[in-house]
Amino acid sequence: MLDKFKIRLQYMLPKQCLTEFAGWFASRNARFMTQWAIKLFAKAYKVNMNEAQKSDLTAYTTFNDFFIRLLKEDARPIVEKDNQLAQPADGAVSQLGSINDDQIFQAKGHSYTVEALLAGQYQLAERFRGGEFITTYLSPSDYHRVHMPCDGLLKEMIYVPGDLFSVNPLTAQNVPNLFARNERLICVFETPVGLMVQILVGATIVGSIETVWSGCVNTSREGVIKRWVYPELDSEGAVFLKKGEEMGLFKLGSTVINLFEPNKVTFNSSLIPGYATRMGELLAETVSVETHNESVDV
Repeated sequence: MLDKFKIRLQYMLPKQCLTEFAGWFASRNARFMTQWAIKLFAKAYKVNMNEAQKSDLTAYTTFNDFFIRLLKEDARPIVEKDNQLAQPADGAVSQLGSINDDQIFQAKGHSYTVEALLAGQYQLAERFRGGEFITTYLSPSDYHRVHMPCDGLLKEMIYVPGDLFSVNPLTAQNVPNLFARNERLICVFETPVGLMVQILVGATIVGSIETVWSGCVNTSREGVIKRWVYPELDSEGAVFLKKGEEMGLFKLGSTVINLFEPNKVTFNSSLIPGYATRMGELLAETVSVETHNESVDV
C-alpha cells in the first residue's frame, strides 16, 4: 500500500519545481542551514567521508560542493589490462544483459526500446540492436562523478528534455519507459570496442547534469532536444578521454546507462541486479572474434 502511494505521488508532485528549488538551495552558501543539511544528509545516508579528499564536512561551503566531492587519488584503482573495461560509477547494478532485438529490460514487466532511449535516433539505435546494456543506479550516498569505461573519442552529444521521475528501484519497477521518458544526456563515443553510448539520466531533485567538456547542459530546461557533433581526433575541439577519466557528474543521485554493440564485450560474471559497483573495478572484457578464420582482438 505504501509503495503504491509513493508511485502515485511521483505522478502528482510538481517535480520540475522541486528540482529547481533543490538546485537553487544546493548551490547557495546558507552557512548554518547548509552545514546542517550536509551533516544530516551524511548521517542519514552513512556517507563514507574517509575516502574523500576533504573528509571534514565543514570544509564544504555549499551542498553541491559536498555532493560532488572528489575522492583521494588512490580510492578507486582502475583495471589496467587493455582488454578490460572499468565500471563508470559507484552505485548498484539495476539491470544488465543482452538487448533483445531492440528491447532493453527495465524491470519485471517493463522494457523500453533503444530507439526511444536514444530519442528517435533510429540509425544510431540500429547499431545496438542485439548488443549489450548495463544500467547503474547511483544512490544518494554514492560518489557522483561518472568516468570512462574505456578510451573514447566523443562523436556526438544529445540532450533530451523529459520527465523527472525518481530512478530508484521502486520507481523502475512501476513506471513504464522510465529511462526513455526522463531527462537525459546521450554521449556517443568511438572506442576500441566499437561504438559505445554512455547516458546520464536525470531525476527528481537532480539539480544539473554536467560534462567535463561542456559544463552544465540543462541549466535552462527549455524542453528542446539539442545535439552537438564533435570533430575527429587531433582536430580543434576534439574530445578524447582515457579509461578511468572523469566525463561528467550529477548534482544529486541518478542513473548511468551504457550500450555496447553486438559481440564486443562480455560483462563481468559477478555482475547481477543489486551488485554494488565501484568506479574503476572490472565492468567487462572485450570479445575475441573470428574474422576470415583468424582470431583477432576487437
